[in-house]
Amino acid sequence: MNTEDLTHLTPQGVKMVEVGDKPVQKRIAHARGRIYLKDNTINLINREEIKKGNVLTTAQIAAISAVKKTHHLIPLCHSLKITGIDVSFKQESRYIEVDVSVRSTGKTGVEMEALTGTSVALLTIWDMVKSVEKDDNGQYPTTRISEIKVVKKEKT
Repeated sequence: MNTEDLTHLTPQGVKMVEVGDKPVQKRIAHARGRIYLKDNTINLINREEIKKGNVLTTAQIAAISAVKKTHHLIPLCHSLKITGIDVSFKQESRYIEVDVSVRSTGKTGVEMEALTGTSVALLTIWDMVKSVEKDDNGQYPTTRISEIKVVKKEKT
């Protein structure tokens, strides 16, 4: 591939794409992912009996913080004016699904922020429950994070 065809690479090195000429628009992105856990772990979360504290509240705070810091984590991501973040959970018998919606008014989309928030919420859940998820050998044979994806993005 020729460097003229690349958006973030020049003969002088990498660059951040210029978005200055793009119009300011309302932008929304919604991402989702799942963490698969033991039935007992889900029950302990529901009864708020995890020793580290309230798992879902902690995961919400982590997701919001991660959304706001995305441009620090992903090298060529623009810093954005985030206008709103919603984090919600759906619990089933074998998994917890995390949904993160991010809103912004700006010149570039917020899907990376939504994906980052979703990922960090899932990692936070894992961290909060790892003591009850481990097997006798200290391993996590059934715990897994998967299905992280952008469900929808829009601009108006």
